[in-house]
This record gives sequence, structure tokens and C-alpha cells, in this order.
Amino acid sequence: MPLSTDETVNKTAGDIVAQLQAVFGKHPGFRPAHAKGEILSGTFTPSAEAKKLSTAPHFANLATPIWARFSNSTGIPNIPDADPNANPRGIGIRFHLGAHKHTDIIAHSTPFFPTRTGEDFLAFFQAIAASPPGGPSPSPGGPSPSPVEHFLSSHPKALAFVQAPKPAPVSYGREQYFGVNAFKLVAADGKETYIRYRIVPDAGVEALDNDLLKDQDPDYLQKELSKRVAEGPIGFKILAQVAGDGDVTDDCTVHWREDRPVVELGSFILDALVKDYEKEVKYMILDPIPRIEGIEASADPILEMRAAVYLISGRERRAAP
Repeated sequence: MPLSTDETVNKTAGDIVAQLQAVFGKHPGFRPAHAKGEILSGTFTPSAEAKKLSTAPHFANLATPIWARFSNSTGIPNIPDADPNANPRGIGIRFHLGAHKHTDIIAHSTPFFPTRTGEDFLAFFQAIAASPPGGPSPSPGGPSPSPVEHFLSSHPKALAFVQAPKPAPVSYGREQYFGVNAFKLVAADGKETYIRYRIVPDAGVEALDNDLLKDQDPDYLQKELSKRVAEGPIGFKILAQVAGDGDVTDDCTVHWREDRPVVELGSFILDALVKDYEKEVKYMILDPIPRIEGIEASADPILEMRAAVYLISGRERRAAP
């Protein structure tokens, strides 16, 4: 996983890492975003449709070992699971394809992303840092509108992300996750299909009632996940929403119509917690760009930026004592 060949991308990515740490605090050895989480191991089985759409190795194999990391939002390692800022929840799926060979899917529980570019994402968090804590309202004597209010008023997609419902799940295994970026599947005959991933739980989606949320243990999701997997495998399906003619594929803030076809690419089960979590999570650097045959990144500019952010923060994490 290399850094970008564009030094402007790398500079902005480094600034994003530093800004996230300025907002959430610097916690050596932890991610600057989605710091709190858990990794499970399991197996992915592709569908027949996946093999028609792409020559990717995990779609051709009968089964592929995987890891799935569930996480809370923010760079705060001990954020309570019931804290509203812990949403959206994240999932990172790693397909182990051989020695030092893998590909990943990264998704979160809100089908929105606040900005199209890394520069705007950086500006968003700079505005958050410059605004009073506790929300967008200015403090007495502070600027009105506050910097974050000003940013949101001029960036309607970011405002839509902030205002989107983000209910707390009863379980990581009862949450749906959305890949906000488009990818191009390439079939054996060269046919290209643009898709966005959706990760859907076999047990169904269920949110926690707000009246019950305030009484939850700070680690209720971690504890529930350990209990759930001890009782049996946790199942998910990997779906792909297929782009139609004219659909935008290079802007993660633009939604495709819900009547677009959705196909199943396969399913996976998670049946154990990964041992030595602290060691593995420090080493594991997820990559938003597929870097394998049969799946290609779209021209979405946030993909290269996200990859650089993950690599820079991952190198910092590995170097931490």
C-alpha cells in the first residue's frame, strides 16, 4: 500500500490526521478516527452473480478467510458505546488472499459522507475545532454564525450528513453498513459495472430505543458482540447497488436512486474473536483502494485521500510505543 504519487494529496492527508488528533486528542497507538473497535474472523463465500461480474480472486475462490473490524466513530479509544458521537459505526472487511496479499471493503452505518474532497473534509474539521464544543451553536460572545455553522450553511451535503438519523444499534451484528464510494467491477469478458457496497446482517437491522440507551454499559456493543459470537456465527450478506445510466460515480456525496438494482455478491460468517487484538489492530492498515484484478477504484478523489490518511495514521500507530 503506497503513498500517493501526488504530494499535494499526501500533504492534505497528513493535515487531516493532525486535525483529527487535535479534535479528538492524540492517542498513540490508536486510529485518529474509529479508534474503538473489535476484530472477528470468519469466512466469505461468493455468489454465482459475483463471479459473472468480476474476476476478483475472492469471487472466484470457493471460500476466502476474512477479518471484520467493527468500530465506533471518533478518535477517542474509550468513547462510550451509547455516546451519540460514536455514530456512525464502521466495518472494515479484510479478504485474506495469500501471504501478504489482501483486499478490503470499508463501510459505515450512515449512507452519507460529508464532503467530496479531502480538502473540504479538512476544512470541515478545522471549522469544528474552531467552534465551541457541544454543537454548532456559538458560545456567548463568540462569532455568530460559528465556523462550523458557516461551513455547513455553504456545504449542503455536509449538513445532510450531520442531520441524517444515526440511531445506536442493539449490536454490531444488527447494523447495516454502506460503502459510500463507487467501484468498478470488471468481468472476464471486459464488461464493466459500477457498484456501491452494502453490508446487511442476516439477523436484521435493529436500533436501540433511546429510553434504554442511557442505561447501557459504556462497552455494551463490545460485550454483546463477544456474547453473540460465543453463541454461534454472525452472518452478513455483501450486496452491490448497481449504477444506472448517468449515475455519478466520482462523488461520494451524491446518492443513487433507490430503484437501482441490488445484487448479492456473497455472504460471510464471523465465528471467533481475533486473538491478540491489541497487537493486530495496531498493525492492520485498511486500504480503501482494492488493488486487485477484477475490482478497480472509481475516479472519486476521496479514495486516494482516504488511502493516504489510513497509511499515514497507520505508520504512526505502528511506530507508537
